[in-house]
Amino acid sequence: MRSHVKLSAVVAAGLVAALAGCGGSTGPSTGSGGGGTNSAASGDCSSAEVFCVGLVTDVGKVDDKGFNQAAWEGVEQVKGELGAQTKFVETTDPKDYAKNIKQFTDAKYDVIVTVGFLMGDATRAAGKQYPNTKFIGFDQFQADPVVPNVTGLIFHEDQAGYAAGYLAGLMTKSNKIGVVLGQEIPPTQAYAAGYENGAKAANPSVTVSKVYHPASNTAFNDPVWGAGEAKKMLAQGADFIFGAGGNTGNGALQEAAKTAGAGDKIFCIGVDLDQWDTLPAAHPCLITSAEKHEKDGIGELLKAIKGNTIKPGNFFGTAGISPFHDFDSKVPADVKTKVADIVKKLADGSQATGYKAG
Repeated sequence: MRSHVKLSAVVAAGLVAALAGCGGSTGPSTGSGGGGTNSAASGDCSSAEVFCVGLVTDVGKVDDKGFNQAAWEGVEQVKGELGAQTKFVETTDPKDYAKNIKQFTDAKYDVIVTVGFLMGDATRAAGKQYPNTKFIGFDQFQADPVVPNVTGLIFHEDQAGYAAGYLAGLMTKSNKIGVVLGQEIPPTQAYAAGYENGAKAANPSVTVSKVYHPASNTAFNDPVWGAGEAKKMLAQGADFIFGAGGNTGNGALQEAAKTAGAGDKIFCIGVDLDQWDTLPAAHPCLITSAEKHEKDGIGELLKAIKGNTIKPGNFFGTAGISPFHDFDSKVPADVKTKVADIVKKLADGSQATGYKAG
């Protein structure tokens, strides 16, 4: 369904199978599912009868148990309601960002969502080149002058990090906690600053160890490195490990999960989505996750695009922490009350995180 109205937020997943072979692997094209058959389900995306949504991952897989997966699930959860045809491309090398986006523009997709801060330049360039295609840059702040058909879906990662750090600060017994991050970019900086500031607000005696993965093609897909860094922190007495960096962070969580005392003396905190649902290997220590409500944000923006109500500019999704799941009984009632109060204040703006975006 081609539309020439002004765009501001865009979201979705996907690509055309016939165009596979340049720059990344592709997933199967999926039709609208439920609610009747649409001849557009495997149809021509240039047709006004077909609403096509494509998603290009950052380096890593669409089932990375992190932000790539959350973005794709956001597309999939509303495709039936919107009657959308969806597809994804998995990026294997950053140099292929533009090439992977072009697979969708060549196939006349209506909406293209690009995942991750590092794809920002490629997304803006594509938006300028293809003004009739709607783009959403997931985790990509749109600075002035904005490209009219590109919208950033962004989040207050510092708030989610602050709430997670506040919990860790209240519960740590060693007064030592750690955070293992992907590459140092604004979203990871925000998570780290929020986590440290929240922990120290709850417990001024706490010490926070922090490490970023060196910039590289594998910065968010290096679980071995993440595990190694977590192991060092645990050996130095940290009893909380926050993993914030895609599959790199997952490595840190899984290292904590297999450490003696996991779930009793050692705890870990996931990131981006409720990792209790996506990373069972971390269950032994996973007390909560610093969560960006990515799926909801993507769904909301896709609906706005389909309904031609999208507005230009950045769109802020909501953030917070996930339920405690099996650890609910291990979190003292007074801690729950204090954390809930902080989450509420963060949401209404009465609690600052101390993070200043660079």
